[in-house]
Amino acid sequence: RRGDVQRMTAGSGVRHSEFNGDAKDPVEFLQIWLLPERAGLKPSYEEKRFPQAERAGAMTLIASRDGRDDSLTIHQDVDIYGAYLEGEDVVETTIDAGRGAWVQIARGAATVNGTPVESGDGVALEDETALRIQARGGVEALVFDLA
Repeated sequence: RRGDVQRMTAGSGVRHSEFNGDAKDPVEFLQIWLLPERAGLKPSYEEKRFPQAERAGAMTLIASRDGRDDSLTIHQDVDIYGAYLEGEDVVETTIDAGRGAWVQIARGAATVNGTPVESGDGVALEDETALRIQARGGVEALVFDLA
């Protein structure tokens, strides 16, 4: 369902498939792969719902290395945020020295640090100190704070 986030650590010996259990209604989802920080991790799985209302007008932490703030736990030095902005809503955050960011536009249109973007677009930010996303009529985005 919309707002559901799953995290899987495959490890070894895992069989996995994705399918839509509803023959009538289509499904859209993003599948994102991050290399783990080390090999040999035990297979594991988490799923959590992040309702749109909780992400409205803000960046909500949905995954992190330490699972803080009720986020999913991932095995890499990255924080992943979800944002749902309406109208001309704006979210801003700092980017710490030595880190970068990737913004993935899942739906809608916005500007990212002044650059116009639409559904499916991604923006890489390096050597930047701030990130500013402004909706252009509404946008759903993922923000990756990367080492």
